[in-house]
Amino acid sequence: MKLFTAALITLTGLTIVSVMFNAYAQQGNSFTGTVQRIWEDGFRLNTGDRTLRVDTWDVYGDSTASHVSVGDQLTVTGEFDGGEFDASSITNPNGAAVCP
Repeated sequence: MKLFTAALITLTGLTIVSVMFNAYAQQGNSFTGTVQRIWEDGFRLNTGDRTLRVDTWDVYGDSTASHVSVGDQLTVTGEFDGGEFDASSITNPNGAAVCP
């Protein structure tokens, strides 16, 4: 995951370094919410503040619907990759892993 972009500018012997952090990296890597929709390798999670498209390939392969149901309250941990959140773990409200 790309956490930041750095730029180096030199002006008449003065060096200026600018660091711009990826907004998602600053928000942490876990989200809790309600499953709204499921497809073979992912689901849509509503956190109350936002809706995430969660990629679950690394956890479930193409079998997401066998482990997750619409209405489930889940916490996903992972990282953003493009417009999706790549889940590395998925847990229920009790903290138990929801995986095979």
